[in-house]
Amino acid sequence: MPMTNSVVALAASTFLLSACNQSANAPTNETPDLAEEAHRIADLSIIVDTHIDVPMHLLEEGGDVSIAIEGRDFDYPRARAGGLNCAFMSIYTDPELEAVGRSREVAEQLIDLVDATARTSPDKFAIATSPEDIRKHFQAGLVSLPMGMENGSPIEDDLANIKHFYDRGIRYITLTHSRSNHISDSSYDENHQWNGLSEFGVKVIREMNRLGIMVDISHVSDEAFWQAMDIAAAPAIASHSSARHFTPGFERNMTDDMIKRLARNGGVIQINFGSSFVTSEARLYASVLSDLRDVYEAEYPDAGRAETKAAVDPGFEKKYGPFPFATTADVLDHIDHVVALTSIDHVGIGSDFDGVGDTLPIGLKDVSSYPNLIEGLLQRGYSESDIRKILGENLLRVWSEVEAFAAQAAITSSST
Repeated sequence: MPMTNSVVALAASTFLLSACNQSANAPTNETPDLAEEAHRIADLSIIVDTHIDVPMHLLEEGGDVSIAIEGRDFDYPRARAGGLNCAFMSIYTDPELEAVGRSREVAEQLIDLVDATARTSPDKFAIATSPEDIRKHFQAGLVSLPMGMENGSPIEDDLANIKHFYDRGIRYITLTHSRSNHISDSSYDENHQWNGLSEFGVKVIREMNRLGIMVDISHVSDEAFWQAMDIAAAPAIASHSSARHFTPGFERNMTDDMIKRLARNGGVIQINFGSSFVTSEARLYASVLSDLRDVYEAEYPDAGRAETKAAVDPGFEKKYGPFPFATTADVLDHIDHVVALTSIDHVGIGSDFDGVGDTLPIGLKDVSSYPNLIEGLLQRGYSESDIRKILGENLLRVWSEVEAFAAQAAITSSST
């Protein structure tokens, strides 16, 4: 099907992308000694990545992550090569499932798949529900698989479901996703029906604090973020967000004031690796290309995603060049920025591996790549103790504090 004049006009009137292009062969300036040191640190450190979207792929496509999987970002061989030993599995439910009442059903299926992964490969994986589990598994040479729920829709309208999912192993909940739900408005949705959090959303945060589940503010609207910070009595996290300083106008990332407020709460921002989260050039390219695909699908409603990409993408790339991938250095800039705003104690890793498609930065293409990030941190003068904080100790500290708050709340409740 040919591209229409409206599609071409939309692209032309939106921006000129030619200045955005950059070479895929960025200079590495490798220092062999630092590379060796980076691998040593990776092998000896607990690396916690708080957002890896494996479960939905297992549900839709099948596969066995205990062996190498072609075309995916996470599997056991690559995790071992990169030093990853704590991979939060994302229990993601599409916002459309809420409208048809299937969010909880799908969440249960995804949790079952993660459980099965650990059960069928006990020499490689283990389910983790506490920081103590992570440290125990690290000593045993196992890859921990804690779980975070991306989108609170499976809670439905029943607070008892939070306890149910806690019992099933969920240890953080991202309040919403790409659409406003019954808990919170979304950064991606112009429909801010609650002007932040719903009344039920306020109760959800308090119940999460009571049980010891980390509150995740990735994906929420700005209004919802500020309200959540006022309500949360325990530290919160941004499980896979980056700094809006580098992507002006992109609400999905966090402003400097938000990052500082999260830190005052004791929380941590886990940097998303997706190029569109990291540089304004990649963000602009991806945004306009997405708009063009939407226009095409509006004109040809029977076209599937594959047909749409085949019709739109080649002409777009021919006109504006290839996607401007971010680099490892760009990701490091986000870490530097958060440290400068707060301290070394409030930044970590939430890569979004297997969740951002083919937009990952040069040098950070899958879970074998963490040593590249570590080498960059060494080049920028970070100490080994500081690097260990970024790799996982900051997140484990927050998780422990959330557990401690819940334990104290239980003591207080039992004594009254």
